[in-house]
Amino acid sequence: MADDASTKLNPFRTAPNLLTLARICLAPFLVAAILDGHYGLSFVLFVVAGLTDGLDGTLARVLQQRTVVGSYLDPVADKLLLSTLFLVLMHQGLIPARVTVMVFGRDVGILVVAAILYAAAGRREFAPSIFGKANTFAQIAAVAAVLLHQLTSATWVTAVRLVMLDATMVLTVVSGLHYAWVASRRVGAPPAGGTGAR
Repeated sequence: MADDASTKLNPFRTAPNLLTLARICLAPFLVAAILDGHYGLSFVLFVVAGLTDGLDGTLARVLQQRTVVGSYLDPVADKLLLSTLFLVLMHQGLIPARVTVMVFGRDVGILVVAAILYAAAGRREFAPSIFGKANTFAQIAAVAAVLLHQLTSATWVTAVRLVMLDATMVLTVVSGLHYAWVASRRVGAPPAGGTGAR
C-alpha cells in the first residue's frame, strides 16, 4: 500500500517515466553527434531512444504504472526529440527545409488550437489519432533512414528515405487537418479525462 502511495506521489520515479526522461536526456548527445558528423553514433543513439519509447509504454501497462505526468511527458518527449532532429538535420542539409517547416507548422498549430480550446472551453484532452500515430511513425522512420543513408548508399536505404520523407509530408497535413476537425467538434462538449496529442 505504501509503495502505491509512493508511486502516485512520485510519478517521476516510476520506471516508464524514468525511461521517458532518459529519452529527453539523450537529445543533446544525439544533436551533438549529428553536428560533429558522427552519424554511426547518432544512429545508435536514435535507435536507443526509439527503444525507450517502446519500452516506457509497455512497462506502464505491465507494471500498472500509468500516471497523468507520464501521459503528457511521453508525447512531449517524442515531439522534443523529433522536432529537434528535423531542425538539426535540415541545418546539415540532410532533410529538405519544406519537410521541417511542415513538421514544425503542424506542431505549433496543434499547440495554438489546444491553447484556444482550453481557454475557451476548458478542454485539454486530445487523444492521439491513428493519423497522428502514423505521422509519428513516419517521422521516426524518416530520421532513421536519413541517418542510415549517411552510413550506406544502399538502394533500399535511399528508397526508404525518399518514401518516408514523402510520407511525413503527407501525414503531417492529413493528421493536422484531422486534429483541427476533431478539435472543432469538441468545442462545447463536456470535458473528460485524457492525454495529450501526438
